[in-house]
Amino acid sequence: MNTQKSLDIIVYAPALMGKDRRTIDSVRGMEKALPGLRLEWRLSEGGRPHALPQRDTWLIESIEDGGFPIVCNGDENYPVTVMGRERSGFFSPAGRAQFEVHAELPLDAAVSAAAADVLEAAAEGARAFWGRATPDGAAVDIAYQTAPTRGGPPSPRRGLPALKLFQQIRSPEIPYYLGWLNYWSDAAARAIGFPDPARDTELLSRSRRTATGGWIVQLTEAPLDLDDLSHLEALKRAYERFPEIGGRGAP
Repeated sequence: MNTQKSLDIIVYAPALMGKDRRTIDSVRGMEKALPGLRLEWRLSEGGRPHALPQRDTWLIESIEDGGFPIVCNGDENYPVTVMGRERSGFFSPAGRAQFEVHAELPLDAAVSAAAADVLEAAAEGARAFWGRATPDGAAVDIAYQTAPTRGGPPSPRRGLPALKLFQQIRSPEIPYYLGWLNYWSDAAARAIGFPDPARDTELLSRSRRTATGGWIVQLTEAPLDLDDLSHLEALKRAYERFPEIGGRGAP
């Protein structure tokens, strides 16, 4: 049984427009950010990797329904996958469709060390509003902050706050939730009031600007593990600091 932990990356960007080269920019950026990564295979219907000699051309030609199919590194023992999809305007802020890039990587020392660069590359290649990179275990807990229950409202775990559904958030620049590593475009940072030098000293010690004026903001030194009470408290403090995230601010 494979118990390898994974790092889940999602970035949220404006919807693709036709044969949009942001698909290529995002994938190429991730390759540059993680030494040795080559995303030059596709997956067959049976889940087997097949080489893509003309990967960039294939990516553009394969755009359909606002996204692109899975590309991967071709290594079934160390799988890295990336795909894009459209989030309908019915389920997005302000009724505007979005382009999402989803990536999954094994969470080992090399990926942990490069994770901030990989997130930045995926996000800025897609021209994203915001994004996050989070270990899969913590990502499940965070998902419960918006997941509806049979009774209707969300049922967050571990004392985390309940968040509004994506379509209930007033603008696409406002992040829906937090992660271990957070990418906030300049517009997203301004929308939530980051940075405030008086209140964000700790976060700023683990933050940096990006080439386009956005931010990479890291909540904890080690990958987020919500079984670690110090990590859980760091996540809760960040939610308290930014009530706009998840649509919890005053209307």
